Amino acid sequence: MGEFLNANLEFPTVLFTFLLVLVIAYWLIVLLGSADTEALDGGAADGFGGFLGSVGLGGVPATVGLSVLVLVAWFVSLAGATVTEGALLRVAVLVVALVVAWLVTRVLVVPLRRLFPATSGDSRTAFVGRTCVIRTGTVTETFGQAEVTAADGSSAIVQVRQTGTDTFTAGSTAVIYEYDQHGEFFWIVPTPGQRELS
Repeated sequence: MGEFLNANLEFPTVLFTFLLVLVIAYWLIVLLGSADTEALDGGAADGFGGFLGSVGLGGVPATVGLSVLVLVAWFVSLAGATVTEGALLRVAVLVVALVVAWLVTRVLVVPLRRLFPATSGDSRTAFVGRTCVIRTGTVTETFGQAEVTAADGSSAIVQVRQTGTDTFTAGSTAVIYEYDQHGEFFWIVPTPGQRELS
């Protein structure tokens, strides 16, 4: 047991040991229900999930791809460090561990993609064109929430904004006409019937 601990604290394995501890801690928190598997994704293509996608590891939550990457890199570096001596060979082990981890993770995420539906901006744009019900007392250029029902019947509370001087009150209806990916909110206008009432 002592040799195993020592091997985990030697270069390059120690780099991945630290990351593996963070990964294990994260998944324990997920099991306790205090976090979700999209925490690192940011819900946008330019977040960490976008980086993983750019290196061929996209299509699954970033936390899943990163967890597999760290686990494989840790295992390969541990195995390599136990059979090599010298700083130069240990650096080679680090490079090999990263390459093997990337290749294995890339192969594994292909079947995993089927288990995770798209949750990026594409799913949010599905709300564009749908009618929503205002849930706040007013909607301005900087504030507002509404409830919108998806095609599958599920409902969601979303952030909404308006550019005009239309009056929105709780319970009034509006039409979503655009999604602002940067601000993560929807632009709305009154429904024709609502506009006549106001």
